Amino acid sequence: MDFEFTEEEEAFRKEVCTFLKRELPPHWRGTHPFGIVGPEHWELEREMRRKLVEKGWLAMSWPKEYGGLGASLMKSLIFTEEMTYHSAPGRDIEGVGMIGPTLILYGTEEQKRQHLGGIARGEVVWCQGYSEPGSGSDLASLQTRAVLDGDDYVINGQKIWSTYAHHADWMFLLARTDPDTPKHKGITFFLMNMKSPGITVRPLVNMANSHEFNEVFFDNVRVPKENVVGDVNRGWYIGMALLDFERSASNYSSMCRRYLDDVVQYVKEARHNGKPLAEDPLVKNKLAKMAIEIEAARLLTYRTVWMYSKGLTPNYEASMSKLYVTELIQRLANTSMQMLGLYGQLEYGSPAVQIMGRIRDIYLHAASLTLAAGTSEIQRSIIATRGLELPR
Repeated sequence: MDFEFTEEEEAFRKEVCTFLKRELPPHWRGTHPFGIVGPEHWELEREMRRKLVEKGWLAMSWPKEYGGLGASLMKSLIFTEEMTYHSAPGRDIEGVGMIGPTLILYGTEEQKRQHLGGIARGEVVWCQGYSEPGSGSDLASLQTRAVLDGDDYVINGQKIWSTYAHHADWMFLLARTDPDTPKHKGITFFLMNMKSPGITVRPLVNMANSHEFNEVFFDNVRVPKENVVGDVNRGWYIGMALLDFERSASNYSSMCRRYLDDVVQYVKEARHNGKPLAEDPLVKNKLAKMAIEIEAARLLTYRTVWMYSKGLTPNYEASMSKLYVTELIQRLANTSMQMLGLYGQLEYGSPAVQIMGRIRDIYLHAASLTLAAGTSEIQRSIIATRGLELPR
């Protein structure tokens, strides 16, 4: 594995940075720490997405026939790194990052024609329908039911933690189609039009006082059987492949680098008991440790991208990356809060706020990372059984 970038790739990195400096508002504070955009930035999100489409960058690594540029995955990685480092809106995590690649692998030609173009053009917003109030880590225990009725499946149930469901045009979801088989084998993967009758979306406001999540209720929602991806009752395997795309996200290590850079700059300027905070050996050691761990996380990410570039599908490797970097973000958030002390608790807009209140944001949001997309315990089980081939 050679992670040195070519001159062409470094030139592209500079091009992306120049674009972002030109297009982002002055004194840009950034979006949600993990790339999710709240209501206050939604219009900017759509505007930036249109500009990325004009540049050909939104789905650049997709094949040309599906609206991409056929660009290398390493070039796409550079784009993701810089977008994340600058906390820029516009990337389509659910559409371009999750359901799009899944449809390229498993969708019918009709499904690809219907959906991939709209995603690549930034015209369609997608959301996820996986977790339920009683089914999180044990996702295969989900109870949302889909019953075939003529040419449609009739779906009843509830999903929770659905990011962007209040904006979404479409949802990809898992529902139980055969309750009499082992739980992993009676699940089907559906594409659902969010304008269908019988869908109710209710907001969930998190402890950071931001609204990205929602709960979604289905009351006799009819979904055409043509909207099944893959085989009926084998949707679990497609759903897990999609999770591998989500767990392979290359944005987290870049986000960590940005927060570390911000904290280092603060430490260089701050004083404690009359002395520069940067002279404290404990402070220096903690920040150096964070820098080393961030580089390790970056290399784990590069490994998964390299595997995709070679036609391989990361599985436990994606879990390794997800496990390490999400726990790293929590350590970084704790260390950053220690560096700022009480200043770290101030909200954006407070007179004495430091780093525009971003440390408070990451501290509050980081708590959910070791739960979302599979808990740390789930990732360790995957690594143990599939990576180390240990018995269950």
